[in-house]
Amino acid sequence: MSRSGPVGVAIVGAGVISGQYLTTLTQLPDIDVLAVADLDPERAAAAAREHGVPVSGGVDDALAVPEVELVVNLTVPVAHAEVATAALRAGKHVYGEKPLTATPAEGEKVLAEAAELGLLVGNAPDTFLGSGIQSALRAVREGKIGTPVSAYTATQSLGPEGWHPDPAFFYQPGGGPLFDLGPYYLTALVALFGPVTSVAATAARGRATRVTGSGPKAGEQFPVNVPTHVSALLEFASGPRANSTFSFDSSVRRTVIEITGSEGTLSVPDPNHFDGPLRLLANGADDWVDLPVEGTALGRGLGVVEMARALRSGEAHRASGTLALHVLKTMAAIAESAESGEFRRPGAAASPRLGEPVAPEPLPVDWDPAAATLL
Repeated sequence: MSRSGPVGVAIVGAGVISGQYLTTLTQLPDIDVLAVADLDPERAAAAAREHGVPVSGGVDDALAVPEVELVVNLTVPVAHAEVATAALRAGKHVYGEKPLTATPAEGEKVLAEAAELGLLVGNAPDTFLGSGIQSALRAVREGKIGTPVSAYTATQSLGPEGWHPDPAFFYQPGGGPLFDLGPYYLTALVALFGPVTSVAATAARGRATRVTGSGPKAGEQFPVNVPTHVSALLEFASGPRANSTFSFDSSVRRTVIEITGSEGTLSVPDPNHFDGPLRLLANGADDWVDLPVEGTALGRGLGVVEMARALRSGEAHRASGTLALHVLKTMAAIAESAESGEFRRPGAAASPRLGEPVAPEPLPVDWDPAAATLL
């Protein structure tokens, strides 16, 4: 039976990022946030009080609310599959934080179960729906740089332990700069160029341990169990190549995404944000020029809003589980390539060379992230 009116939402995971989601979702008429859940009931209750949410407690408490149609899964990566599966089996649609799950195998199981139950899966990042990346996508499709040829992306810093009060999970499987920040850059590139068909990579770990720099755990040492510097080469189904760096080992803080074409280069806004400057350097020009940035810069939860509207309209939503699974498989292929020293194809054991024809994985039918602004 189809429903009308606002979509009932439960937030699972009341950590640092939940405040941004709650701020966005509680101000829109499309969404009715009904519950906040967390392993720590007091933390869930505090978040619920702050944002005027009527129910708080554990995951079971949130899933028991009959008006909840959509669960927003903000737990740590290793718990994504378990929470998503529980929500689906309770008859709820799921939108998760990135990455989709800790492994591609888990992601495939989640999407398969959702399909069997007739439920939707959406996933962050939704930043590519914001004004910055959407304006860049339109500029490319309008021919501002001619035919796209290549991309260069970099995200470099000393890692999140300087600001996050409990950063150890960033340095466990499912974390590190590749799986934490990679989704922003890779999702933007896939939106621009289509599916990734082949990757090659190297990786390193700068330090065996790190120290929490703020909050109640300040000064606590924790182990680093994932690479903290990853360099990758990517080939896309449509032809362009990209060179991407993901690092938690750099004292130089840098966020770069540049798209080069036959007629010029675009400097694209930071894909970890929803807006920002968009600049063009045409071939032969001396100076960059600013291009218009138009659309929404609503904030974290934009993909949840689009998904809620899709539930009411029957249209496809763009921050989909299919897209998130392809990005997850791409990151897994990068990690495998760095370990093996061989080229890898996302989702396959084969090792094609760059330029070798391979069949790309399907993305949603009529995939066009730049089709229209959301709000």
